[in-house]
Amino acid sequence: MPLAPLPYATLDALLRRELRREEHAPTAELMRALRHVRRRGRFSRREFLLMCRWKSPRARPRYERNPAAAIRRVSAAVLAARSERRRLELLRTLSGVGVPVASAILTLIDPRRYGVLDIRAWQVLFALGLVTTRPGGAGFGAGDWERYLAILRRHAAVLHVPVRTVERTLFLCHRRFQVGRVYDRAARR
Repeated sequence: MPLAPLPYATLDALLRRELRREEHAPTAELMRALRHVRRRGRFSRREFLLMCRWKSPRARPRYERNPAAAIRRVSAAVLAARSERRRLELLRTLSGVGVPVASAILTLIDPRRYGVLDIRAWQVLFALGLVTTRPGGAGFGAGDWERYLAILRRHAAVLHVPVRTVERTLFLCHRRFQVGRVYDRAARR
C-alpha cells in the first residue's frame, strides 16, 4: 500500500488534526458554476463534460460519446431519484462513467451531501480499518459507494461540515503520507 503508517488510530483523531475546510479554488469555481443544476433538475452535456473531465480527463473520448438528449434524460432521472444506489446506477449508464466519476458528478452539484470516491481517500479509510475491501482503492461497486458515503456523512454530521470537506481532508492527508506512486500495480493488490 502506498501509504506510510498514519499517526492516527481513528478517523476522528485524523479529522481533529487535519480537517481542511478550504476548497481548491478552481474546484470551488466549478461548484459555483453548477449551483443551478439541482434547481433546474438536470445538467447539460457541456456541464457533464466539465464534471467528468474534472475527475478524470483521460476518459474524455468516452464521455463525448454521450448524446445531449441522453445526458439530459439521465441527469433528470438522477436528480429525481430518492435512492443513492439508483442515482449511481443511472449515472453509470452513461459512457465513461464508473463509480468514481459518478461520485464526482454528485459531489460537484451537491458538496454538502457528497464526496468523491477516490483511490486516495479510500486508502486512508482502509489504513484506519474503516473499510476492509479493495486495499488498492480500485474496482468500486455500488456497495463500496454506499459504505464510503455513510462513513463520510457520519463524520461530516458530527463536525458540522459538508461531506466534501471530509473527503478532501482524506485526499490531502493521503498526499501527505503517500509513499511511492498512487497507481503502482503492487498497490492495487
